[in-house]
Amino acid sequence: MSVLVGLLGAVIVVGTLVELFETIVLPRRVTRRFRMVRLLYRGLRVPTYRLGQAFPRRREAILAVFGPLALTVVLVSWVASIIAGFAFLQWSIGSDLSTGGQAHMGLGDDLYFSATTFLTLGLGDIAPRGGAARALTALEAAGGFGVLALVIGYLPTLYQAFARRETAVSLLDARAGSPPSAVELVRRYARDGAWEELIAYLKDWESWAADLMESHLSYPMLSYFRSQHDNQNWLAALTTILDTCALLIAGFPQKQHRAVKLTFALCRHFAVDLSQVLFAPPLPPVPERLTELDLARLRTILAESGLTLPDDEVLLPHLSALRESYEPYVGALADRLMVALPTWLPPDTLTDDWRSTAWDPRGRVLL
Repeated sequence: MSVLVGLLGAVIVVGTLVELFETIVLPRRVTRRFRMVRLLYRGLRVPTYRLGQAFPRRREAILAVFGPLALTVVLVSWVASIIAGFAFLQWSIGSDLSTGGQAHMGLGDDLYFSATTFLTLGLGDIAPRGGAARALTALEAAGGFGVLALVIGYLPTLYQAFARRETAVSLLDARAGSPPSAVELVRRYARDGAWEELIAYLKDWESWAADLMESHLSYPMLSYFRSQHDNQNWLAALTTILDTCALLIAGFPQKQHRAVKLTFALCRHFAVDLSQVLFAPPLPPVPERLTELDLARLRTILAESGLTLPDDEVLLPHLSALRESYEPYVGALADRLMVALPTWLPPDTLTDDWRSTAWDPRGRVLL
């Protein structure tokens, strides 16, 4: 029996340390499906999302808690697993511990001693006696220092990546409205005669997508962190930029810039890779994001801004092919993260979050 418990303890300790290494230290995607982190996120995601569906008015507030809560549960689970694993190892060698000359043979004492050792409390009320017990104690104390150091460096890295992501999302608000849309983004720049400025702005999103590929593929839990405002989220921003690039590539070939194609390529690459990391198979968005009526209205809006699209025979095949290359992946991510994809057209009640305040919700600001 003691041998089996010892083997179980060793498996728990080694498995948790490997999981911790893959999650925090390893800077690339882990392809194996069975992982503690994934199981914990899946176990928490389902009840949290159902709770959000049960209370639609509070859904965003409830879902906003999921990312940080799941991260906290993961960290606590790692610590608890390592403590339990070392306690099993101590018990398997006969609980070779003592205090005041009295031997402690219970598993509860092993768990207490393991916790004080791992958390580096050093109370001294229980001490190891034999060589094996002392070796396990030294290994666990070293592991406690190591895990603490990794977590101290891990959390700031996560929140710095989150802050960089949200900076670009916030900048999109004044340019594409809240919620954002590709047509509104193009319309506002075309209205001001700032086509070259739009191209330069889209080029900046190539760097944003590259930064997200580096951070979100290494730390997928960042995908579940939601923006501060209900009308903003990083996936809606990514989809808006993809829609805008697709519209410019298919609708205005005479004005096309290489930067637009490069931004489209990298943003799509990120969407595809993240859907693989989150195990979200391609899922076409429902309902259809750009119907025939929407396309007719799109033409009207852009025509009012001095932009003329090609005929449908020229526009639709190219635009449809571009949309089919990314919409199933952003649709799958939207379903997995439980966020709404933006529409191509600005809603009738389009607002800008930066204009409104709690004292003036209508946002009467003139520019």
